[in-house]
Amino acid sequence: MKAIRIHQYGGPEVLTLDEVPRPEPGPGQVLVRVHAAGVNPADWKVRAGDFQKFMPLQFPAILGFDFSGEVEAVGPGVTAFSKGAQIYGTAMGTYAEYVAAKVAEFALKPRTLDYVQSASIPVSAQTAWQSLFDAGGLTAGQTVLIHGATGGVGSFAVQFAKAKGAHVLGTASGRNQAYLRELGVDQPIDYETTKFETVAHDVDVVFDTQGGSTQQRSWQVLKKGGALVSIAQEPSQEEAAKYGVRGVYVGQQPNPAELAEIAQLIDAGKVKTTVEVVLPLAEARRAQELSQSGHTRGKIVLTCD
Repeated sequence: MKAIRIHQYGGPEVLTLDEVPRPEPGPGQVLVRVHAAGVNPADWKVRAGDFQKFMPLQFPAILGFDFSGEVEAVGPGVTAFSKGAQIYGTAMGTYAEYVAAKVAEFALKPRTLDYVQSASIPVSAQTAWQSLFDAGGLTAGQTVLIHGATGGVGSFAVQFAKAKGAHVLGTASGRNQAYLRELGVDQPIDYETTKFETVAHDVDVVFDTQGGSTQQRSWQVLKKGGALVSIAQEPSQEEAAKYGVRGVYVGQQPNPAELAEIAQLIDAGKVKTTVEVVLPLAEARRAQELSQSGHTRGKIVLTCD
């Protein structure tokens, strides 16, 4: 099969399109014929070596986490899925024509979406879901401030928060203000002209996708007992104690039950995904360069057929 691999850490130039053996599904795994693979910031951070302290790679390594496709074969002990099942989820090494995925990493894909759209969802949507609800404890009637609300993760966070019945404030650049409204943001904030801390007050949950000064300035907008949840950097526990709130760092974990619930929301028309760029597997380098630029509004997806 064809796969995008790296033989060392480095820039986009280390990505190579290689012919490699097709994997065999082990116990509790299925072999997936990958139709599409989502591209996430985590992909190029892995490539660059940013995660090697807690996720060291054995070279050569196939990149990618998001996938959608169909079950080609099942491994020992797998009874819930059979050949031909249309699934989506996360696994290591999805920039490839086939991947072996654990049953605990995927669910049936949304019926109303094609493979390309479905591949744009798992990592970003689960990150948003786990940040808002599992870590932040967001409930109906509460207020949430979402930084980077038009990004891959932020756009899902807005829609999940609205579906839950929360009041949503969201930050984005001036050119994305209309898109914030489209997503359902109740109070759009143009960070280029307005300091969010001058308009956001008594917030229950801040969802930080930026880190740095954005995170530092976010403590003051929270009400006592609130939560600052970050996927960008570990929040300071000293600052959290000072403001009487919680500071939580979230790293996305595969959860098939959450993926199934997300698929239901999508099929019910309550959540949508925006795919901005679709490229063939061979153009993974360009896809990662676009992702790393930070200027894409929707998701980037590789087609693996």
